[in-house]
Amino acid sequence: MALQQYTVAHRCASQRLIYIYDTGETPYGEHSSPRSSPHEPTVCLPAGEFEPSPESTFSEKTFNMGKDTFQLAGRDWPKVTWWKMKGMRTVYLTLWAAMLTSATNGYDGSLMNGLEAIKAWNDNFNNPNGQILGLIAASMSIGSLLAIPIVPYTADILGRRTGVVIGCAIMIVGVALICIGFHVALFIVGRLILGFGIAIAHGSAPLLIAELVHPQHRAIYSTIYNTLWYLGSLIGSWVAFGTNTLDGQWAWRVPCLLQAIPSIVQMVFIWTVPESPRWLISKGKHQKAKEILAYVHAQGDLDDELVNVEFNEIQQTIALEQEYERSAWSELWATPGNRHRLLILISIGFFSQWSGNGIVSYFLPKVLELIGITDSTTQLEINGYLSIVQLISAVGICFFVDKIGRRPLFLTSCVGMLVTFIVTTIALARYDASPNSAAANTVIVFIFLYYIMYNLGFCGLLVSYSTEILPYRIRAKGLTVMFFCVDLSLWFNQYVNPIALQSIAWKYYIVYCCWLAFELAVVYKWYIETKNTALEEIVKFFDGDSAIVGGDDATAKARHLAGEDEAEVAEAEKAAPAKTEVTNA
Repeated sequence: MALQQYTVAHRCASQRLIYIYDTGETPYGEHSSPRSSPHEPTVCLPAGEFEPSPESTFSEKTFNMGKDTFQLAGRDWPKVTWWKMKGMRTVYLTLWAAMLTSATNGYDGSLMNGLEAIKAWNDNFNNPNGQILGLIAASMSIGSLLAIPIVPYTADILGRRTGVVIGCAIMIVGVALICIGFHVALFIVGRLILGFGIAIAHGSAPLLIAELVHPQHRAIYSTIYNTLWYLGSLIGSWVAFGTNTLDGQWAWRVPCLLQAIPSIVQMVFIWTVPESPRWLISKGKHQKAKEILAYVHAQGDLDDELVNVEFNEIQQTIALEQEYERSAWSELWATPGNRHRLLILISIGFFSQWSGNGIVSYFLPKVLELIGITDSTTQLEINGYLSIVQLISAVGICFFVDKIGRRPLFLTSCVGMLVTFIVTTIALARYDASPNSAAANTVIVFIFLYYIMYNLGFCGLLVSYSTEILPYRIRAKGLTVMFFCVDLSLWFNQYVNPIALQSIAWKYYIVYCCWLAFELAVVYKWYIETKNTALEEIVKFFDGDSAIVGGDDATAKARHLAGEDEAEVAEAEKAAPAKTEVTNA
């Protein structure tokens, strides 16, 4: 076995020094791995950044990661087992307090299907349909749209956890008004307030998760967040099924009242989750941020090499962004890289709701009526089983995101949705021409298959992909833009879909078949791969030479902005020359 000596230059953020290490390890080879503790520097020079090893490139390190390693700052690191590390285990088991926001949203999606099938609810609100039903369903999305202007400021100024708490408090007020709702107007106002609160919590919770978890686990936990929409959906559908047999108004008030429970639980337990280290660093609380990184990623060891490398990269990147980059809304379209990000954010927001799922998610009873299934109990059963399949398929794919990659999942999802939607449309047309059980069963089966295809790309990845492609300075605002597009498309779906289904029935599905073909073209052209890349380093895919990344794998622009002179690094290397030897084993 041949080992080649090479040099790593590492800047100490607190002292602004360059350390030149003689690591004795191979650069990004089969046998390379970081040592458990850094070597003593052979030379120390003032102010500087990282001088990358000439043997490696960003593209090489991104796609040649060993199965037992993950990558950070241009190096391979051994993977960890989360349940064997106390701090990591504790935090991961409490992260559900942040993830419940998505479940609350999903509960409402399924709840509306359930309420439409409950006789007492229809009687109380005079059998709403058409425009009134659309307004009831869309009111929550309208509330979310109204909250958009303040969402990023809540997350960036007050903190990720505080944003979740504020959102939950508002949601509880909305649920109270919904349950009181003796008139349709009060019911709608309650849903408006509920949507307002969900938007604020939604704008903070996924940021907290992505910015807190270990780099090895970011893809899994970030994608799991949005898949828990289906957990809420599952609970909501079966709660509505169970309360359907209750007498009087409690048949619909009980499932509505239960919508407040996740928010109450979140307000209590979110404080057991540490604050985002990146947010703390942005506020100058460096020591606290490092302590959290050490607790979560290294069992509290402040001297752990990974913790120090990670902390330096985050701290230096955010410092450079704050000094040289703007965080205004206009920054979202100020550069080619940001315009590329914005295109992805807008498209993924609309695609997540305009892929045909809006018809099934909120108006399943109406769809089932198209194929002759009018019994409310049968409708609720199908809704419940669909929620189970959705949850299993969505959560299952989360564990393969870094193995398969984002782009292949998006492309497979688009192709699968297009095929299943075409088959469903044909079956609906056949049933409309001549009612028969074969066509009806085909519709039901392909609704289930459609959702499996949808979940490959536009469930978990909706939030995780949108979060990771954004640099810290515009992460909250960019995520808000994506959610704005989601809410805008939801409003359209919830208001227009019932009217369209009532007017042109199955022919409305043809519109979505055409749209799905358009989605496939956009994804193929503009969605890029980001797998196996640290959160701060993904900017390199979008910004190229203009990317700002500090730390051990600093970009040229970061080094330039930090005032590093290339000659200074060369002088440092000359003062402590790296010996290149080949030893045979």
